[in-house]
Amino acid sequence: MARIIDFYFFALKVTIALLLAGMVVLVFGNVVLRYAFNQGITVSEELSRMFFVWLTFLGAVVAMREHGHLGVDSLIKRLPPSAAKVAVLCGHALMLYATWLVISGSWTQTLINLHVGAPATGIPMAFFYGAGLAFGIPAFLILLSDAFAIATGRIDVTTVDLVRESEDEAALDDLPEPMLGQLSPKH
Repeated sequence: MARIIDFYFFALKVTIALLLAGMVVLVFGNVVLRYAFNQGITVSEELSRMFFVWLTFLGAVVAMREHGHLGVDSLIKRLPPSAAKVAVLCGHALMLYATWLVISGSWTQTLINLHVGAPATGIPMAFFYGAGLAFGIPAFLILLSDAFAIATGRIDVTTVDLVRESEDEAALDDLPEPMLGQLSPKH
C-alpha cells in the first residue's frame, strides 16, 4: 500500500512539472508570437489559467503530505503533552471541516458547470472546478490519517514537526549534514 501511495505522489509531482512546463510554453510562445509575428495562441491565457489552478491544488496536496505548509506551532510546544494533543486534534478537526467544505463546494460547482464550456477552448468548466476535488479528497484522507495517528499515539505532537516555521527552515532542512572532520574543498 505504501508503494502505491508513494507512486501516486510521484505521479502528482510529474504532473505538476508538466503543468508548469505547459504554462511556460503557452505564455512564452504567445509572447513571442505576438511580438515577432503579430499573431497569438487564442487559448493560451485560458489554458495557462487552468494549468495554474491545477498546479496550485496538486502542489498543496504534495505539501500537505510532506508537512511542508507554513505554520506556527509555538503555542503547541509550550502546552503540556495532553493539552497539546487535544489542541492539535481540534486543529485537525477544523481543517477536516474546511476541507469538507472545499470538497462539497467543488463537487457542486463541478456538477453545475458540467455542460458549460470555457469561452476560448470549449473545455467544460467542470474540469476547472474539479481541481478542488483533486485537492480536497487526498487532503481529507491525509488529515484523517494524521488525526488518527495523533489520537492513537503513533505521532507524538510534542516532538514531531507538523508544520514548517519558515521557508528558510525548509531550505536548511534540505541541505546535507556536515560530518565532523570533513574539510570543504578549496577552489
